[in-house]
Amino acid sequence: MSGGPWYAEGLRFECTMCGACCSGPPGYVLFTEDEARAMAGKLGVSVEEFVARFTREMDVPLDGRRRRSLREVETEHGLDCVFLDRSSVAGKAVCVLHEVRPMQCRTFPFWPEHVRTPATWRELGRVCEGVDRGPVHGLAQITVSVEAQRGSR
Repeated sequence: MSGGPWYAEGLRFECTMCGACCSGPPGYVLFTEDEARAMAGKLGVSVEEFVARFTREMDVPLDGRRRRSLREVETEHGLDCVFLDRSSVAGKAVCVLHEVRPMQCRTFPFWPEHVRTPATWRELGRVCEGVDRGPVHGLAQITVSVEAQRGSR
């Protein structure tokens, strides 16, 4: 073994647009001021209106600080991100803000907690059907995503 991470040869992942990553039990999606401006712009609203209508203040489990998260809405699937659209594309769940989604969303599934061990990756696969499917994502891409996610917390 080369001494690198267990996923040194890469990991397979392909988004199937199932929506599992954007739904389920209570959670949070953190965002920066720049990301708020981008999302507000995509929606055609002011940042103030975006924050008032689409976010909530909460204690974040990671650090216990009060921070803003994208709001969730109760659906038959659990708590969906307010921007998850299950009606526009038959059988698919799509993000209304895909092009300007926050770093937390852009780096999924390559989060530190998901790639910690082969077991944590397999555990994610029980919820996310895209795990171990599709193209191989290389070590460099996974590392960039993991570090970006760490930095955005």
